[in-house]
Amino acid sequence: MRYISTRGQAPALTFEQAMMTGLATDGGLYVPETVPTLTADQIAEMAGQSYEDIAFTVMRPFIGDTFTDQEFRDMIARAYAGFGHVARAPLVQIAPNHFLLELFHGPTLAFKDFAMQLIGQMFQASLTRSGNRITIVGATSGDTGSAAIEAFRGLDNVDVFILFPHGRVSEVQRRQMTTPIEANVHALAMDGDFDDCQAMLKDMFNNTDFREGVRLAGVNSINWGRVLAQVVYYFSSAVSLGAPHREVSFTVPTGNFGDIFAGYIAKQMGLPIKDLVVATNQNDILHRTLETGAYTKEGVTPSISPSMDIQVSSNFERALFDAYGRDGETVAAQMDDLKSGGFKISQGAYQYLRDTFLSGRASEDETSAAITRYLAEHGELLCPHSAVGVDVAEDHLGDTPMITLATAHPAKFPDAVNAATSISPPLPARMADLYDRDERVTRVVRDFDAVSTLIKDRIAQ
Repeated sequence: MRYISTRGQAPALTFEQAMMTGLATDGGLYVPETVPTLTADQIAEMAGQSYEDIAFTVMRPFIGDTFTDQEFRDMIARAYAGFGHVARAPLVQIAPNHFLLELFHGPTLAFKDFAMQLIGQMFQASLTRSGNRITIVGATSGDTGSAAIEAFRGLDNVDVFILFPHGRVSEVQRRQMTTPIEANVHALAMDGDFDDCQAMLKDMFNNTDFREGVRLAGVNSINWGRVLAQVVYYFSSAVSLGAPHREVSFTVPTGNFGDIFAGYIAKQMGLPIKDLVVATNQNDILHRTLETGAYTKEGVTPSISPSMDIQVSSNFERALFDAYGRDGETVAAQMDDLKSGGFKISQGAYQYLRDTFLSGRASEDETSAAITRYLAEHGELLCPHSAVGVDVAEDHLGDTPMITLATAHPAKFPDAVNAATSISPPLPARMADLYDRDERVTRVVRDFDAVSTLIKDRIAQ
């Protein structure tokens, strides 16, 4: 199994190399050279299996000879042992033909745990084997950062630096990043929005001296390992509703396009998915793009669903790569145009995307109303991101079962939930003292030299 860059100029890598590298040297994102497929019989055999067994079946073809079967099974077992539900990703019915996939039972109460806990295991195994030390730098709109810190805190051969937009994450999200006491983790609150944090991260990867000097690695959703781990719960949930003998559809609240792209990979692997619905909040660049064929940045407006407050959706590049027939040169040119504000997608590529994805948008009022309505009518307390998902899904319900991804626990966004329901959702017992813990955070300006120097200085200590 080899991995190639969406911009066509970086060398092909093994799974391990692509995982440890993150962003390609030409600025592109790694994707598998070919997507392995599963037969209908293989998918049918997943019925009744544990989440861990399904995870092994789905991911094993992608990792090549990086790990032995037993090593990989052990990693999967360790990754999900700390989840708070035996099903790991339980499916609950919320309305006729509408189901909610609960992805918030991990250590940090968000779907990012499914990928990050496993990546932590894989990184540790690779680094132990090689004897290397690396520096992980991540950018987060809220959930990736806490999941990364939870996965890598205390490891001897990893330093972790997480950039998050100052004042634009929820208090729970912030405290999950700023209260760990391990010396190898560093929370950096940067002036600006998530796109600024993400741009800073890409600048670091594109600066060869810095990248090689600190042995930079990334765990944002640009890392293929992140996308791969998220493919699994599409299979586990679809099979529970009768796949491969019946089609299912998915609605995915998304900002950076990684979670919905995992569904796209599941469909390419043979999972009978009818519709993949992209759900956006008021920062609706993905919905606008799928409606018009023009990817044009209009700025970010802070919302009650902050993890989706994004205008540069990195993983959309992976979808563009396929839409353009895997023409890396064209994708690279479009990404250059994005620096100037946006680009127009060619008619053929646009049609490919329109045939592959549906989309919708939920305003702030619609999001709050969905939180209120689903508690009153269905007894389900939703986080604002999940509320965006169910609100958009309602416009796409039909004869095919619809699964909406519930991406975070409502307790991570108590202000938005309380405003809509007058209920303050409690944190799980293991996190009950989160508001009492001391915070450790460094405020940084939006300046490459200042941030890169700080990282090098911290590593040298």
